[in-house]
Amino acid sequence: MLLLEALLAGLAAALGTAWVALRIGSGRVRAVDRLRPAKAVVSAFLPSPGLVWRELVNWAGAIVPSAPRDLPMLKRRLVRAGYRDPQAARFFYGARTCAAAAFAALGLAIGLHVYATPGQLLLAVGTGALAGYLTPMQYLAFRIRRRQHAVRKGLPNVLDLMVVCVESGLGLDQTVIQVARELMAAHPEICDEFTVMNLELRAGKRRVEALHNLAERTGVDDVKKLVAVLIQTDRFGTGIAQSLRGHAEYLRVMARQRAEEKAAKLAVKLVFPIFFCVLPSLFVVTIGPVITRLVRDLFPMIENM
Repeated sequence: MLLLEALLAGLAAALGTAWVALRIGSGRVRAVDRLRPAKAVVSAFLPSPGLVWRELVNWAGAIVPSAPRDLPMLKRRLVRAGYRDPQAARFFYGARTCAAAAFAALGLAIGLHVYATPGQLLLAVGTGALAGYLTPMQYLAFRIRRRQHAVRKGLPNVLDLMVVCVESGLGLDQTVIQVARELMAAHPEICDEFTVMNLELRAGKRRVEALHNLAERTGVDDVKKLVAVLIQTDRFGTGIAQSLRGHAEYLRVMARQRAEEKAAKLAVKLVFPIFFCVLPSLFVVTIGPVITRLVRDLFPMIENM
């Protein structure tokens, strides 16, 4: 009995020692594998649809001829929409070409589905191609309007923070940097423009030129007025804080006047929706029961007479 217990104890000790040795060895192997350079894994590459579309648009924009006369205006519009990539113009031309081809194919498919005549089929293809050709430009105009609205909306808050920074002793360049850092989450559009302006100043451009570029990139009248105020302040040596505070108050007054103007136009704009949508429903609710009663009671009386 004692011999059997001794054999079992020795077997258990041997198994435990073997398990500990295997665990330590496997840990060392894993550590060595982590330090070893990863092997190149060769697998089948399946490109994503977004990558395929990007390459297609890039290829189409490279082969489509562009008008050199319209290229500066297009680049200016792309910058105002927020596209600062040097290849943005080529992507725009490619997107317009692909959109024209896709809409033309859609028009052809619709014409074949409804069994249109050859003339109607040609008209559908031409209309689709024209719609596809104009769609990217309309989308670009929409992006410009939305970005300008965001810049115009955030400008008073930016001016208030600039006044605080200037009154605390910071210069104009440091104020621009601080505003771009603090309001990036709330107003990213105008903070991006301030960041680009700061990069231009660091690159060696004069402050007047950087301010003019800021006004040109945004295309917002309020920003142009702010640039004019800053340039005059820098030229004549007046107080920047006082000028910025006055300009911020002016912008708020202008925003209030624009809101009052829109409110005054609202009555005129509501005439057609009320006339074509509300009044017919009102007539149905008020006159409908009367007409129903007349038809139910009056017509039998007329027939009996």
